[in-house]
Amino acid sequence: MKINVVMVEPEIPQNTGNIARTCAATGAKLHLVHPLGFSISDKYLKRAGLDYWDKVEIEEHESLSSFLEKYKPEENNMFYASTKAQHCYADVDFSNMDEVFILFGKETKGLPEDLLQKYIDNTIRIPMLGNLRSLNLSNSVAIIVYEVLRQGKFDNLNQISKYFS
Repeated sequence: MKINVVMVEPEIPQNTGNIARTCAATGAKLHLVHPLGFSISDKYLKRAGLDYWDKVEIEEHESLSSFLEKYKPEENNMFYASTKAQHCYADVDFSNMDEVFILFGKETKGLPEDLLQKYIDNTIRIPMLGNLRSLNLSNSVAIIVYEVLRQGKFDNLNQISKYFS
C-alpha cells in the first residue's frame, strides 16, 4: 500500500523533520503544503530528519487548494486527522486500499474547519483524555501511519533490523 502523509502548513521544523524520518523509515511519501512556518533549509528541520532526507520522497504544493485540485478527495482514499473528528483512526479498514492520503494540519490550528465539515465522514482522531488539547504532531503521524502499516501486515518492511542481525 502507498501511504501519503500530507502536512498542511506545518509550523515547527523539528516536527516536520521527525515526520520526514518516519516517512523514510516506512516508505511513505511526504507532501508539504505551503505556506510553511520555516525554510526547507532550516537547520532544525535537517537535524530532526538526520541523514534520512535522501531516503524520503517529498512533494511540495503551493497551497491546500492546489493539493486538493491535483489529488481529488472524491477520487482518492483521503482521511483528515483532527482532535475534532468523529471516527477513531483504528476503526478505519485501510487493509483493502491500494493508496491512502492522510492529512494533518498545522500545530496551532489543525486542518481548516470547512475542510473537516465537507469530509466529516473521513475525519479520524486518536483517542486521548478529554482535558488535553492534542498529542505532538510527529507522534500523531507515526501512530496513524503505523496503524495503516499494521493493517497491511507491514508488507515490504523488514521486521528485523540490519543493525542487530
